[in-house]
Amino acid sequence: MSEAAADEELADGVMAALRRVIDPELGYNIVDLGLVYRVEIDKGTVHVVMTTTTRGCPATDYLRDGATDAVDSALGVESVTVELTYDPPWTPEMMSQKAKEHLGIGDGGW
Repeated sequence: MSEAAADEELADGVMAALRRVIDPELGYNIVDLGLVYRVEIDKGTVHVVMTTTTRGCPATDYLRDGATDAVDSALGVESVTVELTYDPPWTPEMMSQKAKEHLGIGDGGW
């Protein structure tokens, strides 16, 4: 398997793992909530850039640790770092349609 194919396969596993991390306040996964901004993969090393719904979110440590543990459990991951950012700030528009439907949010936002 080529290195690019291996990284793509690993990316699928990483995203599946991140979908198992549920925001305790919203009750939905962090990927579809739009909290995961970027996932970079290089030869088994994974770097996740994510946010929380607000600065000072009481679930920040829980979400960061959950993302770290989830990615670390994905087959082929050698190391993982999770970086928190608030640039750009999260907005409900970043959620997938499924997450909006789950939370009962129409096209008008919150």
